[in-house]
Amino acid sequence: MVRMVSKENTGLSVVLEKHAEVFKDGLGTMKDITAKLDIKPGSKPKCCKVRSVPYAIRAKVETALKELVTSGVIVPVSNSDWATPIVPVLKKDGSIRICGDFKVTVNPVLSADQYPLPLIDDLFAGLAGGQRFSKIDLSQAYLQMKVDETSKELLTIVTHKGLFRYQRLPFCVTSAPSLFQRAMDQVLSGLARVQCYLDDILVTGKTEAEHLSNLDSTLQRLKQYGLRVRKDKCEFFKQTVKYLGHVINADGLHKAPFKVRAILEAPAPQNTSQLRSFIGLLNYYGRFIKGLATLLRPLHQLLCSNQSWEWTQQCETTFQEAKKALVKSGVLTHFNPNLPLQLACDASPYGVGAVISHIMPSGEERPIAFASRTLNKSESKYAQIEREALGIIFGVRKFHQYLYGRPFILLTDHRPLTTILGPHTGIPSLAASQMQRWALLLSAHTYEIRYRKAELHANADGLSRLQLPVTCLESKQKDIFYFEQVKMAPVTSTQVRRCTRTDPILSEVMEMVKDGHVPKDTTNFKPYLTRKNELSIHSGCLLWGQRVIIPPTLRKPVLQQLHVGHCGMVRMKELARSYFWWPGLNGDIEGKARSCPSCQKVRNEPQLAPLHPWDWPETPWQHVHVDFAGPVEGKMLLIVVDAHSKWPEVAVMHSTTAEKTAVKLGEMFSRFGYPEQLISDNGPQFTSHEFAVFLQQCGIQHIKSAPYHPATNGLAERMVQTIKHALKMSQGQGSLQQHLNDFLLSYQNTSHGTTKASPASLMLKHSLRSGFDLLRPSTVKEVVTRQQQKQVHRRDMKAKRRLFHPGQNILARNYTSGPK
Repeated sequence: MVRMVSKENTGLSVVLEKHAEVFKDGLGTMKDITAKLDIKPGSKPKCCKVRSVPYAIRAKVETALKELVTSGVIVPVSNSDWATPIVPVLKKDGSIRICGDFKVTVNPVLSADQYPLPLIDDLFAGLAGGQRFSKIDLSQAYLQMKVDETSKELLTIVTHKGLFRYQRLPFCVTSAPSLFQRAMDQVLSGLARVQCYLDDILVTGKTEAEHLSNLDSTLQRLKQYGLRVRKDKCEFFKQTVKYLGHVINADGLHKAPFKVRAILEAPAPQNTSQLRSFIGLLNYYGRFIKGLATLLRPLHQLLCSNQSWEWTQQCETTFQEAKKALVKSGVLTHFNPNLPLQLACDASPYGVGAVISHIMPSGEERPIAFASRTLNKSESKYAQIEREALGIIFGVRKFHQYLYGRPFILLTDHRPLTTILGPHTGIPSLAASQMQRWALLLSAHTYEIRYRKAELHANADGLSRLQLPVTCLESKQKDIFYFEQVKMAPVTSTQVRRCTRTDPILSEVMEMVKDGHVPKDTTNFKPYLTRKNELSIHSGCLLWGQRVIIPPTLRKPVLQQLHVGHCGMVRMKELARSYFWWPGLNGDIEGKARSCPSCQKVRNEPQLAPLHPWDWPETPWQHVHVDFAGPVEGKMLLIVVDAHSKWPEVAVMHSTTAEKTAVKLGEMFSRFGYPEQLISDNGPQFTSHEFAVFLQQCGIQHIKSAPYHPATNGLAERMVQTIKHALKMSQGQGSLQQHLNDFLLSYQNTSHGTTKASPASLMLKHSLRSGFDLLRPSTVKEVVTRQQQKQVHRRDMKAKRRLFHPGQNILARNYTSGPK
C-alpha cells in the first residue's frame, strides 16, 4: 500500500481516499492529449524482416504480446509499409518487456520534437521553503499517452506472431521524452510548488496545510486527465526524499548515497572511455564540490588527443583524492526568493569562478551553487583587470535565472572594478571596448558591487583556479546582449487624441476630413492633401488607412519606443508601417538608428575595403618582408621573405632587440645583398632609432604596415603561420634548428601557389639538391663516364710505355718548396 508519514494524519487519508481512482491497477489513458510523430519530407517507409526469438524465452515473449494486446497498447494488423523488429528485454522478475528497435526504422527520419526537458537547477529552485515532500511516480508513463491516428503506422512492430501496431507511445521513440514532458507540463500547468520531470512528480508546501492543498490539486489534475500512479513507489509527507539522483529535505540539497557509493566503489579506469565515465559521475555533483577540477587536472591530461594512456601513481592518487572530496562536500541550500542574494566572483591566470549564496537572517552565507570554467588560450592573455571582469560576467550569465529582475550584492577582490563596473558611475568612455560591452550587459541588472579582500574571498578564488577541460574552438564569436529598461510608459491613444486636438496643423486636418474644407495656405498641409481621400477619424485620432498619425509632440517618445529592441532601420520601418505615420517618418527613423550610441558600439564591423596588393618586384631580393614568430621552445624566430621569389630566411634568436635584429639581417644581406625596401610591422625593434640608422647606412627604404592591421604585411604574417604549423607537425626528436632546416629545404624546392614556381628557381635560377635527387638515376653521369673512357682509350693508343732498368741514369724533379 501507499507509504504514509503516520496513521494519525487524517487529512492525508481523506485526500488519498478522495482520489482513489488514481491509484487503481491497470493502465491509465491520458485524455485530450495525443502524441503526433512528424517525419522528414521525402522519407521512405522501411519494412524490416522478423528477428528470430530464442526458444527459451519464446513463450514469455508471446505472453508479453498478449498482455499488451489485452491492455490496448498494441493491436494486430495484417499489413504495413513500416515494420520495426522487436528486442525482448528480460526484467528482474523474470518477465519480458517488448521494445521496438526503432533506431533502425523510424528514429532516423523523425523530425525531433524540440520541446526542452526541465533544467535540474530550475526544478530544485522551485522547492524553496518546503518542509516535507511528496513524490508521485506515474505507472508506465509513456504508455498512458495515446498516439495520433496519422502516426500509428510508423509504430508497427514485426514479431514471429505477425504484425502489431502501437496505440500508445512506446519508450524507444526519439521524440517520446519531449512529447511526454510537453503533455505533463500541460496537465500540471498552474499548480503551485509542483515540479515534474517526465514521470516523476514532486509536491511540497511551506506549511502542512499548503502541502496538503497542493497534493490534493495535483491528484485531482491527474484524475481529470485519466492518469494512474504506482502505489508502491509513492511517498507522502516525507522529511527526506530521493529525486533525480539527489536527496532533498528542508535544509537543502544532498548527494544520493547510492550514487556516491557507486563512485566510491568504482575501480581504476583501464582506458579513456572508462575515465570519461568516472569524470562524468563526479561532474554530476560538481555543484557540491570545491576544488574538484584542480584534483582532476592529471586525469584531464590523460584525455588529451596527443597523450598516450599511462595510469601513473599520480593518476591513482588523484583518483582516490577525488573520491574523498566527494564524501567531504557539504549541503547546498534551496533558492529562496525572499532572502538576499550574493554573487562572489574571482579570476586566476587560468580560470574564473563564481559562488551564488543566500545571506541568512543571522548574517551567515549559505551557498546555492558553485560554478567555474577554464580560460581559453586568448582569454588567458587578458590583463588581470580584464580577467576579473570576465569572472563577473561569467557569474552573472551562469546564474542569470536567479539574478535577473531582483537586486543582489556583487563581490569582487579587485577594487578598480567597483568603480568601472559600478551601477552608479555610468559606462566608462575611456575603457576598452570589451569592458564597455560588459558594463552595458551589467546595466540590465540591479546590483550593488562591493570590494572584499582576497583572503576573505576564498570561496570564489578557489573555484577560479579549477582547470576544467575547454574546447579548441578559441576564436568563436561571443554574442553580446544589451538590456535596456524603458522608464517611460508607452504612448496611448488618449495622449494621441489630446495632442492631436491641440496641434495647430493636425486640428485643421481633422476639420478638413470632417467637412472637406481645404485650408487656404496649403504649405504645411501638402503631405496630408495628397492623402486626403485616405484620411479618417476614429475616437478622436487621425488615421491614414489603418495607421495612426502621431502629433509632433509625441514623435520622439514613439521613436524611442520603436527602437527599444535596437533593431535596424529596415525593421523599424516595417514595424512602423503597421501602426503609425507622420510626414518624414522614414528620415526620422534613419536618424534615430544612426544616432543610437548603443547600436554604434556593438554593430558589426564595416564592409571590407577593396584590396590593394603590393606591386610585384621584377628581381629577387628587391623587396623583403620581415616579422617575428614565437616564442618557440623559449626562442624567437626572425623571418624574412623575398617578395619576388617567396624565398624565406629564418634566424633563431634569443633576444629581439634592435641591435640583435640588425646583426641577423646583416648576415642575410651579406649573402644576398641589400634590398631596396624592407616592410615590417610596428614592433619596437623596427621603430627604434638604432634600427633606422642601420637601414639608412644600408640604403634601404623602410615601410611600416598600418597599425592594428597586420594584413598589410601579409606575406610575412602568412609565412609566420606556415612555419608555426610546420613546427607543430614536426614535434619529435631533433632540435629546433634541425626542424627548421628540413622545412626550409622542402619549402624552397616546392612550387609556390602564387608564382607557380619554386622559390629556389626564382631566387637562385636552379633547384636545390635534396634527398629526392638520390631516387633518380643520373643519365648525365653515365654519358660523362663513357666519354672519359673514350678519352683514356685514345690516349693509351698514342702513349708509349716507359721502362726503367737498374743502374740507368735519370733526372728527378723536386716538387717541394726550395731548390729544384
